[in-house]
Amino acid sequence: MQTYRRGKHKIFIGMSPGVGKTYRMLEEGHRLRAEGIDVVIGLLETHNRAETIAKAIGLEQVPRQQITWQDVTLSEMDVPAILRRQPQLVLIDELAHTNIPGSDREKRYQDVEQILQAGIDVYSTVNIQHIESLNDTVAQLTGIVVRERIPDRVLEAADEVVVVDVTPETLQERLRDGKIYAPDKIDRSLNNFFQRRNLAALRELALREVADNIEEGTEQANGDALVTASCNIHERVLVCISTYSNTIQLLRRGARVANYMHARFYVLFVNEPDRFLTKAESLHIATCERLCQEFGGEFLQVRAYKVLEAIVQTAQQYRITQIVMGESQKSRWQIFWKGSLTQQILRLLKNVDIHIISTSKSTTQ
Repeated sequence: MQTYRRGKHKIFIGMSPGVGKTYRMLEEGHRLRAEGIDVVIGLLETHNRAETIAKAIGLEQVPRQQITWQDVTLSEMDVPAILRRQPQLVLIDELAHTNIPGSDREKRYQDVEQILQAGIDVYSTVNIQHIESLNDTVAQLTGIVVRERIPDRVLEAADEVVVVDVTPETLQERLRDGKIYAPDKIDRSLNNFFQRRNLAALRELALREVADNIEEGTEQANGDALVTASCNIHERVLVCISTYSNTIQLLRRGARVANYMHARFYVLFVNEPDRFLTKAESLHIATCERLCQEFGGEFLQVRAYKVLEAIVQTAQQYRITQIVMGESQKSRWQIFWKGSLTQQILRLLKNVDIHIISTSKSTTQ
């Protein structure tokens, strides 16, 4: 019985045209071909760049199909021809491309999904500004609305995402040397999309997006329900609050830590199911929630009998890297025999830093 295998998808992503995504994809195609892998080019857009044209030499290209639309004959990727050819790997440029009306599918990423379903591996390219969820951000940064977009799920479903990165200065130099666009487009591009501030912002977007993608895929359990090993690229700050009035100060300190680290910010209140808060305590927690939201954080309220387990599980779920807590209210004798909550958390959570902030024992009453 033949088992079904979906093809693997590797995406080369960059901050803008000209960073070298297609060149890098072709390089890897040549390397794999030399190792005996059956590689073809399904769709290549050289934009008349000499280096890209030269790099494609020696790789088989599947001829494009011709489609007539409004009395004009245009060409598109020939998906049926690729499926008949059945290579092990197909290289496909410009993932966000919109197909000519009359094509079997509207978007090229949908063509790629069809090829992956047939068990063929795909290498593809895309720029960060074509990611759907980043569209508004890119428009605000650059003043340019990108029409061709791919759903975030395409990037999330990829088996591997590679950032092809160069500095804004290097990219501008390539543009001036005529390696990206024709001479008549250079000055206009430098004064618009290829301004240094635009490129720097897009570069940061690309690096952060792939960092998030890597982080999502690197969690692994190690057998203990309370201990999870994970790789965190971005800082995430969790402030653990209680009904003590001075936890307002704790929350503000945590917000400053998060702001300094450019980190995501969370506030956690653990309440025992059998405990009923007084009116003053309820107002205090409501104030904490409002402050958390004002600081751009997410307020988490958990009902649990075991505070330790609730904190550890929340830290694991949100991939926390920094925990901000008040000093223990236990006596030194209690800490000696039972250990502080902080010590227990440190034993259960690896690679997490804990900030202990001095507080008094005064309550909201």
